[in-house]
Amino acid sequence: MIALLLVAGYATRLYPLTINTPKPLLPVAGRPMLDYIVDELDTLPDLTGICLISNHRFAGHFEEWAAARRLVSPRISITVLDDGTTDDSNKRGAIGDIQFAIDTLHIDEDVVIIAGDNLFTYRLKDMYDHFKKIRKDLLIAIQVRDKTQLQKLAVATLDSEGKVLRMVEKPKEPESETAIYATYFYLKETLPLILTYLQEGNTPDAPGHFPAWLYTRQDVYAYLADGNCIDIGTPENYKDVTENFPALWSGRKVLPGEK
Repeated sequence: MIALLLVAGYATRLYPLTINTPKPLLPVAGRPMLDYIVDELDTLPDLTGICLISNHRFAGHFEEWAAARRLVSPRISITVLDDGTTDDSNKRGAIGDIQFAIDTLHIDEDVVIIAGDNLFTYRLKDMYDHFKKIRKDLLIAIQVRDKTQLQKLAVATLDSEGKVLRMVEKPKEPESETAIYATYFYLKETLPLILTYLQEGNTPDAPGHFPAWLYTRQDVYAYLADGNCIDIGTPENYKDVTENFPALWSGRKVLPGEK
């Protein structure tokens, strides 16, 4: 299994914080946001590598981060891919970047794909264990009761086994309180369908559009997580997260073998 981290955005809503620093490298409690994600990836036993898909403007920043992180996590190889884009006018989009990584690295194994600018407190190992058990494409789901927040997310309707019956990206009228966030496990057999999706002319942007298309063609499941996911969108939001996230992180479920 290989991990793809989507870090090619420009986060213009966070200006001036992100003019010279990519959003995933903003510090939270003294550590880059990306470190928290990679901490969770380090708990997956058969992970063969981590690939960060960056835009050209910030690729060097991620190379510097990766060099430091390799000293902390030498077990897992870390690669930074420069997608060659320079601003929002020529970006590939998240799904376009996923296909770029598949083509460049000739990926032929299961993948876990995570938005590199989301902080989360659910345990990735729990979702991984469920994925290995059911061997179906798997999305992360969190119960959200705020309608305004649901309108900004992908929202799914699930059956009793967690199978996706319906999924809509950013619905005006959410049909459930089950929000889908940007953490996905896909079987290697599913990867060719990403190219099919793009060739049909579908949007290459938000990664939630692909599973919303995929579930109509094959079984897709969701794992209801115990935890939170936070997308930092504004400077005010960032300030709030820096003050409150450390308590959420320290209160996570403890995995066997952890202290």
